[in-house]
Amino acid sequence: MLTPEQKHIKDERLSGAIQHGVAEFVERESNGKSLITITRVVLSADKKRATVFFTTFPDSYEEQVLLFLKRNMSDLVYFLKKKFKFSRLPLLEVMLDIGEKNRQKIDTIITKENNNEELSEES
Repeated sequence: MLTPEQKHIKDERLSGAIQHGVAEFVERESNGKSLITITRVVLSADKKRATVFFTTFPDSYEEQVLLFLKRNMSDLVYFLKKKFKFSRLPLLEVMLDIGEKNRQKIDTIITKENNNEELSEES
C-alpha cells in the first residue's frame, strides 16, 4: 500500500506526463497562429478526471484554441496512450486558465506602476 507521500508523487508524475504530452501534441498539431501554453493539469480526487488548463497569445485566439482541443480530443487521447503507455488514462477536460490570465494582468499593472514611479522620481 502506498503512503500519502508516495500517492502524491505518483499523482504529480501522472499530471506532469499529461501536461508534457498535451503540450507536445499541441505543438505538433496546431496551426501555429497563436502561442498555446499548457499551464497545468489538475487531477480529480479519484483520478478518473484530469482538467488541462491552457493560455493563448494573443488572447483573441482563446475560443479557437478551446474548440481545436475539444475537436481533437480523441486524437489527443490516442497520442497520450501511445506515448506513455497508460494503463488507464483519466477522462480529459480542457479549460482556459483564468488564474494565469489574472496573474499576467497583475504583473502588467505592477510593471506599469513601477515604470510610472521611476519616471516620477527622475522628474
